[in-house]
Amino acid sequence: MAVPARQVSSAELDRELGLRTGTTFRQTGVERRFLSTTETAAQLAARACEAALADAGLRWEDIDCLVAASATMDQALPYNAALVHAELGLDHRRTATFDIGASCLSFLAGLDVMSYLVEAGRYRHVMLVSADIATFGLDWTRLKEGGIFGDGAAAVVIRKALPGETGALLSSSMVTLSAGVNHCRIPAGGSRFHPRRVAGPIEPLSLFRMEGKSVFRLVAAELPDFARRLLDQAGTAMDRIAAVVPHQASQLALDHLAKRLGIPDGRLVDIFARYGNQVSASLPTALHLALSEGRVRRGEQLMLIGTGAGLTMGGMVLTY
Repeated sequence: MAVPARQVSSAELDRELGLRTGTTFRQTGVERRFLSTTETAAQLAARACEAALADAGLRWEDIDCLVAASATMDQALPYNAALVHAELGLDHRRTATFDIGASCLSFLAGLDVMSYLVEAGRYRHVMLVSADIATFGLDWTRLKEGGIFGDGAAAVVIRKALPGETGALLSSSMVTLSAGVNHCRIPAGGSRFHPRRVAGPIEPLSLFRMEGKSVFRLVAAELPDFARRLLDQAGTAMDRIAAVVPHQASQLALDHLAKRLGIPDGRLVDIFARYGNQVSASLPTALHLALSEGRVRRGEQLMLIGTGAGLTMGGMVLTY
């Protein structure tokens, strides 16, 4: 994982925004977050990739595909993976690169898609990285929305399991509830709300907007059955899951998830207060911390789950 150099506490935000001490934490549930001032998402991604490569005991010549699975773009063109490849100084290496995007669930989508290509032998080692900088799309006058976010990156190397290894993807699913397509949005950034097409100022359209209550209602009705089907497809049950690693949407969302899914005490990986919602990077960052802190051991099962703009719901059960 990688985070920006600037660490901002809720108390600091209170001072910057002229709020009474404790206001930011009370409204967001985030004690601290990492916010970029100068870093690009490609720079954070490159740092995470280098760390993942070292952890895997590999060299760049072993990586035959680099996939960026992010919710935000460093720029409109070229795509993120090409920018990460360049940031890593790999211009001399002929690596396949492309993006896979599903907003906050981009990492899940990327892991699902690339698992098949690895299993089929198309690629031997895939570097999958999620990196997002939300800072510049936040409206700090809407603290309950803007104040929950942080910036970061996380990367993994995936390969086919060798004989005798336990690692396996047991089930995976993703569905889109497009009735909520406008519940989370940043309108500008493409051709639909281009400066040459929009009559008014473009900046308001470049800021994140969320209808939290609408998201909550839509997800609450679908999530329990979705998770139950995911466990059934994997041939397992919640009490056999060593850790549930969710997208860190908000503290309310995490608390609701634990209650609605009946997650046993201590098994929900909750890093929200320490890092905030890092968009697509939040789930793999939580996964990295769960593994590095020894919360999941080899051979144990874990669940990845979350929702994202779209409105998309996704999950995966795997054996580590």
